[in-house]
Amino acid sequence: MSSSVIARTRFSVLDRSRIRQGHSPAEALRDTVALAREAEALGYHRFWVSEHHGVPGVAGSAPTVLAAAVAAATRSIRVGTGGVMLPNHRPLVVAEQFGVLESLFPGRIDMGLGRSVGFTDGVRRALGRDKEDAEDFGAQLDELLGWFSGASPTGVRARPADGLRVPPFVLALGEGAAIAARAGLPLVIGDLRGRERLLRGVERYRAGFRPSPWAAEPYVVISGTVAVAGTEEAARRLLIPEAWSMAYARTHGTFPPLAPAEETEARSLTARERAAYEAQLAGQLAGTPDQVAHELEGVLKETGAAEVLVTTSGYDRTALLDSYRALAALFAPAP
Repeated sequence: MSSSVIARTRFSVLDRSRIRQGHSPAEALRDTVALAREAEALGYHRFWVSEHHGVPGVAGSAPTVLAAAVAAATRSIRVGTGGVMLPNHRPLVVAEQFGVLESLFPGRIDMGLGRSVGFTDGVRRALGRDKEDAEDFGAQLDELLGWFSGASPTGVRARPADGLRVPPFVLALGEGAAIAARAGLPLVIGDLRGRERLLRGVERYRAGFRPSPWAAEPYVVISGTVAVAGTEEAARRLLIPEAWSMAYARTHGTFPPLAPAEETEARSLTARERAAYEAQLAGQLAGTPDQVAHELEGVLKETGAAEVLVTTSGYDRTALLDSYRALAALFAPAP
């Protein structure tokens, strides 16, 4: 059952190109492109891809390259990154990449930006970065936006970015909400399980927002997992592979490919593993269409968000697509 608050909300998709056990990274990337076509047909507003380095369970390491493939395979859906991790890159190169994307696919490209650095010490060394580089995110963001307006301390121009308008978004990680507010940029904040923390971040963002050439008023995108199925049990089952992968990463330090739900259910878990696994399953937006609509309506009213970025991953691609279809029926019901 749809509602007026859901009907006036934009819904978008972030796909992490999750590798499935027994399947190749190349297949994961092709799955992402195929999902983008489906999302476009279902009426989703944006389709974003992510940046992860050296992660066994994620194929999406080059988001602007993958975004180009997604944009080429679709016609109207907005395409972007969720996000490019700015501390890993020189702002000039990021501006150039998005300038190329916007030039090839005008009016369809989003520039989602985050402040994370590599997942492990080894990845950070390989990138030539350390945790402290994230502290310079605000300055990096200012420099990046300056390349689009021709501002440069060196006299260099970012070609073809100079003069183009590529909407920037800040992914709220740590201080991200305050940085987005000071810069006057749209905010992407999650996850949906930590409702109190989510609300604090949104309130901090709105209170500190300063209008900018990029946004005249606050724009909030809430992100997280949403799973919809015919029964609550089936929806919860869709979450099991990702929950176990996250729990394994928390307890073993590496992020594995997605395993089938039945394999996880048959595992003998240590007390530490089980606690981490159950914590990952707790509080997710998962259930029947009516249950999910009720939960969504509540969080949308609490946050005043204009958009929901759905980040669901799953081993069973058929069940995952069915979930996206069922969710689309809530915000864009068939006549």
